[in-house]
Amino acid sequence: MSTPHMNAGIDRRHFLKVSSSATAGLSLGFFVPQSAHAAETPQLNVWVEIEPNDTIVIRYARAEMGQGSMTSAPMIIAEELDADWKKVRVEYATAHENLRTKRAYGDMASVGSRTIRNSQEYLRKAGATAREMLVAAAAQQWGVPASECKASLNKVTHAASKRSLSYGQLAGAAAKLEAPKDVQLKNPKDWTLIGKPIARVDIPDIVVGKTRYGIDTQLPGMLHAAIAACPVFNGKVKSMDASKVENRRGIVKVLNMGDFVAVVADNWWRAKEALREVSVDWDVGEHGTLSSAAIMAHFKAGMEQAELAVARNDGNAIEALGKSAKVLEADYFTPYLAHATMEPMVCTAWLQGDKLDIWSSTQNPEATLAVSAATAGVPQTHVKVHPVQLGGGLGRKSAQDFTRQAVLIAKAMAGKPVKMLWTREEEIQHGLYRPASLMRFKAGLDASGKVDALHIRVSAPSILATLLKLPLPKGIDGQAVASFNDHPYDIPNTLVDYAQRNTNVPVGFWRSVGHSQNPFGRECFIDELAQAASKDPVAFRLDMLPNNEKSKRDRSILEAVTKAAGWGSKLPEGVFRGVAETEGYGSWTACVCEVSVNAKNEVKIHRIVIGIDPGYAVNPDNIVAQFQGSVVHGLTAIFWGENTIKEGRVEQSNFHDYRMMRLNEMPKVEVVIAPTGGFWGGVGEPAQAPLAPALVNAISAAMGKRIRSLPLKNHGLSLVKT
Repeated sequence: MSTPHMNAGIDRRHFLKVSSSATAGLSLGFFVPQSAHAAETPQLNVWVEIEPNDTIVIRYARAEMGQGSMTSAPMIIAEELDADWKKVRVEYATAHENLRTKRAYGDMASVGSRTIRNSQEYLRKAGATAREMLVAAAAQQWGVPASECKASLNKVTHAASKRSLSYGQLAGAAAKLEAPKDVQLKNPKDWTLIGKPIARVDIPDIVVGKTRYGIDTQLPGMLHAAIAACPVFNGKVKSMDASKVENRRGIVKVLNMGDFVAVVADNWWRAKEALREVSVDWDVGEHGTLSSAAIMAHFKAGMEQAELAVARNDGNAIEALGKSAKVLEADYFTPYLAHATMEPMVCTAWLQGDKLDIWSSTQNPEATLAVSAATAGVPQTHVKVHPVQLGGGLGRKSAQDFTRQAVLIAKAMAGKPVKMLWTREEEIQHGLYRPASLMRFKAGLDASGKVDALHIRVSAPSILATLLKLPLPKGIDGQAVASFNDHPYDIPNTLVDYAQRNTNVPVGFWRSVGHSQNPFGRECFIDELAQAASKDPVAFRLDMLPNNEKSKRDRSILEAVTKAAGWGSKLPEGVFRGVAETEGYGSWTACVCEVSVNAKNEVKIHRIVIGIDPGYAVNPDNIVAQFQGSVVHGLTAIFWGENTIKEGRVEQSNFHDYRMMRLNEMPKVEVVIAPTGGFWGGVGEPAQAPLAPALVNAISAAMGKRIRSLPLKNHGLSLVKT
């Protein structure tokens, strides 16, 4: 995997221009607007290299874990560059290059569905500037105005003289030119690549087994480590007896690392099997009696607090509720969820003196570099983080707990590369779980059935306070109240408040985070209100969505999806529909599910129609794939996903009791892409938001009774195999 040529000593007012007489190639960078915490001086970035054979190398500066942005992000550069996509090669940028160039690549984390929406502007400028420099080089060579020249498909053409030169031929000359200070970006109506279905660049290598994931790392003389942490969170090693395994064949060392135990061996299977026979006495502290029942009691107590942090307060909801013609109240609950990525936590570390090399399945290579350096006690400039493909991330691999473990082990085995791999049991029982959440809804309707007051109270842990150790603005964790404090409905009196109820169960960013659970409560309760008002659920929502700029995209995606689903048309006997819509990660989504439930409480999903308005749809083919994958992930959580606590421990341990959806249970999924333009929304996470409420609304209609908690297995429901 090659790396881009970098030069840190160039004037920051210009593009980084690197030419070589041997290759006559061109490397281009550009100014990147930095976030508020970055240096005031703009940073240089290197994104495009043009080789003499006309190959265009485009750098990708995030992690690829199946979300497809390794294709979509370079498409944005290629569009403005007027590149021939068939001649584009995509290569990773690295965190150590980013460090060396003072964060020229900016944020490298693949989290929060923000790869496209947060970087599209500077990626477009990269391509546009490269294009203009190539055009200027051609015009200079021909002695004609640049305005008479046009770039297209790796060529610059002068129509009047019918002359043309390839980008490869122009690269050397273009490298000697001063980059333009301002560039004209294309009008979306002129796009020829963005908006087209493009096959992912990583798929061919994945299919033939050429792609190297973190788990595939192999190095000369490499050792393997299996680890076990205390089964009760935050516990420590009290004592350890490894006498049964220390002299066993292949066992190199057994390590007591304070908060975990590691066995290092010449292969991972030996390490894992030996670990079973290491006797560890754990100090579980005060949390050894914690249970799911105690956590629920803790959450319920939060509901009764006299004063809570206020996330939204329009009008006077409490007073209005007292005057309402009809008042409805309901509690909804969603459980803790593990990530269960197909590739468990894995990191290979090789410490040689004060030099450290890392191969890690990480969603945040910059954080991996920083944590690795701090753990090894070496300068960050002495650390290299080698990019690898991730076998799924889902938010779990943005945290660096496993990185720290791997480097600590490598430090103890100085000079030897060590690959640390968690077991599935370790991964499920030592996760950073989606927070469990108890949500209380109370709404008042006037005599005409219009909602005039809404009070939403949330009792849940805070990811920001516990994982990131950040102070909460006005006591509010934004993920805990997401889709509540920003709901789009025209309800004049709205109160949203929050009870922070932390436990020692570690919580983190699970795909869609608050949007994976809060829309379930919100949109199901909206259906309850529609039923109380004797109104159609879609018409009820549309009536509450004002015709203004703020809500127009809620309306448009709801209308697009319900039209595609044929909402209002006659259904077969025993089949029922459910609907939901919401906003998340800068995009708007909606979903319609059609289901039936038989006498055995078996749910048959006849059809799922799910749609998105991401503003601009960069790669429709990838959006469809992301939504189909999101439905698989979402249905798994909706039907079976639940982590329960007993005696301070997570009870589930592997796929036999933390169930995954199976191939023969997959329903038909129709994806509606309805971009309205004018903005760049996320795609990887938003699909989770409307799926659960649409499905549960349909099931509740089919059963004639309301379901207010997940997973559905706890209601005796199962999924019919197709």
